[in-house]
Amino acid sequence: MPIKAYNPTTPGRRGMTSEDYSDITTRKPLKSLVKSKKQNAGRNNTGRITVRHRGGGVKRHYRLLDHKLAAGLTVTVEEIEYDPNRSARIARVKDQHGLYHYILADTSMTKGKVIVSGPEAPIESSNRMPLSRIPVGSQIYAIEITAGKGAQMVRSAGTKAQLMAKEGDYAQVRLPSGEVRRFRLEATAAIGVVGNVQHQNIKIGSAGRNRRKGIRPGVRGVVMNAADHPHGGGDGGRHGAGKAPRTPWGQLTLGYRTRRRKDVSKLIIKSRHDAKRKK
Repeated sequence: MPIKAYNPTTPGRRGMTSEDYSDITTRKPLKSLVKSKKQNAGRNNTGRITVRHRGGGVKRHYRLLDHKLAAGLTVTVEEIEYDPNRSARIARVKDQHGLYHYILADTSMTKGKVIVSGPEAPIESSNRMPLSRIPVGSQIYAIEITAGKGAQMVRSAGTKAQLMAKEGDYAQVRLPSGEVRRFRLEATAAIGVVGNVQHQNIKIGSAGRNRRKGIRPGVRGVVMNAADHPHGGGDGGRHGAGKAPRTPWGQLTLGYRTRRRKDVSKLIIKSRHDAKRKK
């Protein structure tokens, strides 16, 4: 799938690229699988800003995706659609009972393709089944962390994981980050690679394009006042020189681990940082 380039008619257009929508078969989503989405501008239920630099942007409707696709379903792809809420494309599918679902579209999905879900599903691209049924070495996506909860990992455009081994009740999977992690064999995954592979190569090109996505400008800490940021303040020159880099709330940002793994660390076989440590 190629990337669309623009003629340099303005400074913003120079170097700007956008996605190619030739794989999308319809511009109209299914009303029954769409709901309104409120713009919260990065604020939580108490009104505090929990995600900075968010606000504005075009209005969007949320597509209700089926990340489980219950065992025993045989669905047929009817349309490939654009989803403004995620980087990947979505597929509108119809099951044998006449019900419609939205699922993540992979690179092999086209109109008319038949997809099977469940332990008895053939080992073919796009089919969903437990990890115990998938051959070692296969590329997979939309992986469940907890069996029966629905896919939570490897869902963004162009991503894929690889099933490395099976040992006891667990499967070892290499994730896109390079981390090797264990999953229960009962957890399900789909075979293939998430579609819209060229998404990562898009160049935004202009500030206004980011504003339409709901992303507001970020301001560097060194140009703020001392009251607003640990890097701020100073009489001219480079502010914050000699200070250890910190977040606006004083948390160290370099070499300081902030992730709480709790019980997850026992499932991680190889950290995604191992390659960096060896250099």
